[in-house]
Amino acid sequence: MRDDPRLPSSPGFWRSPLRGPWFTSVLGLVLLVGITVLFVTGLVSYAAYNPDLSPVNDQTPDKGVLGFFLFSWPTHPHWLYRLNQGVHVTLGIALIPVLLAKLWSVVPRLFALPPARSLAHALERISLLLLVGGALFEFVTGVLNVQLDYVFPGSFYPLHLYGAWVFFAAFVAHVLLKMPTALRNLRHLREEKNDLVTPRPAEPTVSRRGALWFVGGGSLLLFATTAGQNFDGPLRRTALLAPHGGGEPGSGPNGFQINKTAAYAGIDAAETGEDAWRLVVTGRTGTVRLSRAQLAGLSLHSSALPIACVEGWSTSDQWWRGVRLRDLAALVGYDDDPPDVFVESLQARGAFRKAALRANQVGDARSLLALYVNGEDLSPDHGYPARIIVPAAPGVLNTKWVARMTFGDL
Repeated sequence: MRDDPRLPSSPGFWRSPLRGPWFTSVLGLVLLVGITVLFVTGLVSYAAYNPDLSPVNDQTPDKGVLGFFLFSWPTHPHWLYRLNQGVHVTLGIALIPVLLAKLWSVVPRLFALPPARSLAHALERISLLLLVGGALFEFVTGVLNVQLDYVFPGSFYPLHLYGAWVFFAAFVAHVLLKMPTALRNLRHLREEKNDLVTPRPAEPTVSRRGALWFVGGGSLLLFATTAGQNFDGPLRRTALLAPHGGGEPGSGPNGFQINKTAAYAGIDAAETGEDAWRLVVTGRTGTVRLSRAQLAGLSLHSSALPIACVEGWSTSDQWWRGVRLRDLAALVGYDDDPPDVFVESLQARGAFRKAALRANQVGDARSLLALYVNGEDLSPDHGYPARIIVPAAPGVLNTKWVARMTFGDL
């Protein structure tokens, strides 16, 4: 069966003359750098949610030792999350052609017989299966998340985190096994013979370098149609593959990108009216209830901050104006050392209708309960009557339509 050219287990079944050690090694080294960056920025992105702060933020139960890297997320520089997530998503999409080309280049090995010639070979085959399966899982779930298409079961956050660790463990094992061979293949343009080189090559239609240019061109095309989601203005219209890549949502001071509209979140205008809405603030000395007019009568401050979401899109800095979070903490007994805060939205359902912020985020002078943006009242879609805005925080932690804030150690 192994020598029957009609079966994929036969080396003669795979006839492309492009396959070989040099072509595979070039793609592998590109992925070595790119996937390492993706893994690091992915872990950093997860840490930005402060998952150890409160069960509210923690979407990944029982992570155990996999959470060793978590740290208190900083507020400086204010564009930190915007940069990290922009790199993570844009690079991930741009690497798709390289990943597919790499999988194509080694596909004969997935069908090779016998399945294991030795213990070392069996371990290599297992790592290869985990590597291929993990890569496909991570890239597919990542792209679906960017497109807001949650067809997979369960929450994206634990699935993507657990999948990343499985994939990266197999990736590291594969790199350690194959790096010497890959470097040797790159040093010798005249290729060695191995199981990737077909014994029955078909007539070539493109050179190996031509194929690499084709793969690189595909990556550049995906980069060009994705990167624009990180910018405002005309460049955003080039982000054809991003869910927020169209025109700006309206015009005027509130004419910048949003994630969920008030209608999508089920926000009733009757709940946000001046007569109905009150902000409930609870802390050490009790509870206070404030109308929007009362909030507007407090000392107001301004901050220039972007919004950046896990899907990779972000806005430029917008001018927000409102009450500092640390001043609200002072109203309920925390005058000198603001604690953590638990924020609840009017939104009735959704994974992030509640969020927790660390004390360093509350204490930052730029962290606001915003009432205005760019000189006007917040629009309903941007969180009227009041929303959280915190430097360097993921967009979902900048809770909109705020109803209640509870200060205290979480």
